[in-house]
Amino acid sequence: MNLGSLIETHGYWVLVAGCLLEGETILVLAGFAAHRGYLNPFVVVAIAAVAGFAGDQFYFWLGRRHGNAVLARWPALAAHNDRLQAMIHRYHATVIVGVRFAYGLRIAGPVLIGMSPISSARFALLNALGALLWACLIGGIGWIFGHAAEALLGDIRNAEGWLLLGLAAAGFIAWRIGRSRRH
Repeated sequence: MNLGSLIETHGYWVLVAGCLLEGETILVLAGFAAHRGYLNPFVVVAIAAVAGFAGDQFYFWLGRRHGNAVLARWPALAAHNDRLQAMIHRYHATVIVGVRFAYGLRIAGPVLIGMSPISSARFALLNALGALLWACLIGGIGWIFGHAAEALLGDIRNAEGWLLLGLAAAGFIAWRIGRSRRH
């Protein structure tokens, strides 16, 4: 089984799992795979938007129902609460749409927003908008990476495995740097 067959067989399921969590790296890889023809770009965006929306809805409801317990369990999250609550009070629409773009707040943000007085319907509407923008932008980065790699290297069939590995490594390094800055 070659790389293309693996992506075509399992790519969408991996995309769902990744986008339920902090799925930027997975979505960039899916955008690149879509550029290479292994995945349908419209399906990639749709899956990423729906899974991103569903994940944030879950975390919102977690915050709404168990926010104080979550803050007690993770004091580092509690440290962000006052500042984010003030921002939500002042700029709630921008915060709800933009929190998924704030590295390190992809899960914590919806939990903290769930603890705010924002209505669940308003959150759902703005979350859907943010999820669609996020899916298009981050998936588009992978697509553009594929286009740039072809422009730079020409036929990349023999190098696409290395390019995917490089994207995954870059995502892992960004995650580690972000994690070390938070701690």
